[in-house]
Amino acid sequence: MDIGVCLPTTVPGADGGQLIEFARRADRLGFHSLTVVDRVVYDNYDPIVTLSAAAAVTERIKLTTAILLAASRPSTVELAKQLASLDRLSGGRLVVGVSAGMREDDYAATGTDHASRGGRLDSMIEELRAVWKGEGPVPGVGPRPVNGDIPIWVGGHSPAGLRRAARYGIGWISPGGPPHKYPELVNRVKELWAEEKREGSPRMGANCYVALGPGGKEAAREHMLSYYSYMGQMAEHLAKGAITEESMLRDVVDGYAANGCDELLLLSVTADPAHLDRIADVVLR
Repeated sequence: MDIGVCLPTTVPGADGGQLIEFARRADRLGFHSLTVVDRVVYDNYDPIVTLSAAAAVTERIKLTTAILLAASRPSTVELAKQLASLDRLSGGRLVVGVSAGMREDDYAATGTDHASRGGRLDSMIEELRAVWKGEGPVPGVGPRPVNGDIPIWVGGHSPAGLRRAARYGIGWISPGGPPHKYPELVNRVKELWAEEKREGSPRMGANCYVALGPGGKEAAREHMLSYYSYMGQMAEHLAKGAITEESMLRDVVDGYAANGCDELLLLSVTADPAHLDRIADVVLR
């Protein structure tokens, strides 16, 4: 199973120097991917801008949006151009993870419709690929992705999200949860994959929050109560699920690997680049 790490773009106060060093260190330590998440109405960095900066200071690590709220972007053509540009800048290392998302305010802030986001996302995926092939609604939009296309990975727990992953994606990304509940969803995606008559096997991913070292529990609680404040009491439950012990992280990694996960994406609740060394000591060495 591959291990990726998320740039701490949603940690309030994280400065550019920390994010750049975080990216450099993730590349140097040997993590498979460097990921970003997407919010509009929050004190976080834009995912495409941040990955562009990371592309300039890394060499081999995959750059992944996990996930991008693509349907909240008003222009599909402009988004296609931005993503293709990032793919070119990185030498073809981009993977575009997308999901419809839950928060109405993110859509309201960009002037896009929340209620129709699922259908819009389906259409956008098709249009993104058309633009990248030079077959979009307006001729001449470039650049072309390095390999002619960009892998699209799909997230979301809803039945529509799982179907979208099977129909359009290279596979599915779980938003999180305990490893023992993962196989049921893996099996469902594989069933849908077969129904869509897709060849090969879907790539299965999962996210989980990590806060190792002194003060880890406190840091996880502070960050997650802020980030998930819109979920009310559920935010407390999510905060308690963060991984704060090295032995716990090892068990979670082993659990996901045994239950069909191809890539586990670890989200740091701190912007301190040294946190990556703690994580790497457990999962890569």
